[in-house]
Amino acid sequence: MGRHAATSAARRSAPLTPPVLIALAVAAVVLVAGGITWWAVGAGNGDCPSTAVVRVAVAPELAPVAEQVLGNAEGLRPEDCASAEVTAQQPVQTVGDLAALDAGDLPHLWVPDSSLWAARAGDAALEAVGSVASSPVVLATSRAAVGALGWQDGAPGWAATLSSDQGIAVPDLATSAEALSALSAVRTALGGGQEADNAVVQTVLAAERGPSVSPADALTAGGEGAPDAPLVPVSEQEVWAANADAEDPQLVAVYPQEGSPGLDYPLIRVGTASAADAAAVDAAVRALTSDAARTAALEAGFRGTDGTPPADAEAAGIREAAPQALQLDPGQVQALLAQLSELSAPSRILTVFDVSTSMEAPAGDGTRATLARDAAKSTLTLVPGNFALGLWFFASELEGDRDWSEAVPTRPLEAEVDGSVQRDLLDEELDTIPDRLSPGGTGLYDTTLDAVRAARSDFDPTAVNSVLMVTDGTDEDDGISLGSLLDTLRAEADPERPIKVIGVALGPDADLDALEQIAEATGGAAYSAVDPTDLQTVLFDALRQR
Repeated sequence: MGRHAATSAARRSAPLTPPVLIALAVAAVVLVAGGITWWAVGAGNGDCPSTAVVRVAVAPELAPVAEQVLGNAEGLRPEDCASAEVTAQQPVQTVGDLAALDAGDLPHLWVPDSSLWAARAGDAALEAVGSVASSPVVLATSRAAVGALGWQDGAPGWAATLSSDQGIAVPDLATSAEALSALSAVRTALGGGQEADNAVVQTVLAAERGPSVSPADALTAGGEGAPDAPLVPVSEQEVWAANADAEDPQLVAVYPQEGSPGLDYPLIRVGTASAADAAAVDAAVRALTSDAARTAALEAGFRGTDGTPPADAEAAGIREAAPQALQLDPGQVQALLAQLSELSAPSRILTVFDVSTSMEAPAGDGTRATLARDAAKSTLTLVPGNFALGLWFFASELEGDRDWSEAVPTRPLEAEVDGSVQRDLLDEELDTIPDRLSPGGTGLYDTTLDAVRAARSDFDPTAVNSVLMVTDGTDEDDGISLGSLLDTLRAEADPERPIKVIGVALGPDADLDALEQIAEATGGAAYSAVDPTDLQTVLFDALRQR
């Protein structure tokens, strides 16, 4: 995993490194690129008519290794008139980008944590050309827990381990290759079939029925030596990294007896590089599969592709000898993910986007409006078809005296509408965001109240119902005040038809404080996306809120 983000009930800041499925205005969280970017090499020297830039998207925990390796690689130096741009990006976000963005906005090379992600990328033009590192999937907990369970000499199999009394914290299956691999390992170890499927379902339900402990908190408990620290599916490297600076490491890796599925960090070419970029892309491939890359990966706690351990493995809470590899079938893993997704109630989300003129402000390589468009479209590709989404736009007096307009009524994404489907209708309307900007201000409060009322009148008792508000400003309307809005939301709250508001503050000028108060009044959450690179992650996470 290496990507657990701590969040509060009311306010959630975008996780830049740690850790979705759901999507924009759907997706609770997506950003055009959605990651941290390093320029491995600056612009070319004065003798270069132009500089070829190789875009490399890398799983966050491996990004520092990629940046180090590409920083001065042959063929990517200033004198080579080439450079590498390394972006730390969650694999699930890259999958969304592959389906939503133009070729020129996609990476040339992609290094997700697992080859399982390529199977989720549909018909995208991908070619695996090697592996940068590896790390087995293990179960992390405390030394004290291992002793209490009697596992000092070895843990039982995956099914028995995950059904023990210790408790488990299962990361989001839509975003965590480790969690999905661990559950797939249970199924594989039991030989597949109905009995194995039932064991996996029971594991997930047991985790949901147990104490609500996030994977990040579970790892913290393990690091502090708590005897009741839950088991968490993670990569071996995450255990190594968590113990790197500990004087007396208490977090340890548990290896079920059948062996471990592995994260293989594949190096994948995306599409076909242009003639101008081809040589630089080839240079990046050579660098990332070189002995220097192998050494850098070992120094960061990864194993070599042959299972070679990092230095001081035992002291870092992991084994020196690599566990037996437990092979997973990507097709069966995909089928398992689809089955497990049915365990969760669908969401019904009315998404509301700010189209006031302040959305013209620069952000990233475009404007806030283009950023919101691209982030929303990318997230939309990740939302399951049984989710229902609707779309509004708002600004002060957008339609006469009313501050909002309905673009698409709320319907299931797979619903057929006049020869089209809901998902496609939403995608088309999201494209229009930059062209919809209104000279009016931000009619935030009136729109919020109307959206909550509309969602309640359209309530689905079988789903989680919510309103997603995305704004870059503060309320500038002459309508209801914040105090009156909060009082009205509380007075009209219906326990039989709860509607929570999820607020996303886009940029430094957004009124995060107001969104937090609205979220608190409705049992929702508020997010801050000050950095443009936060938005994709924020949207994706927000839309997955249960």
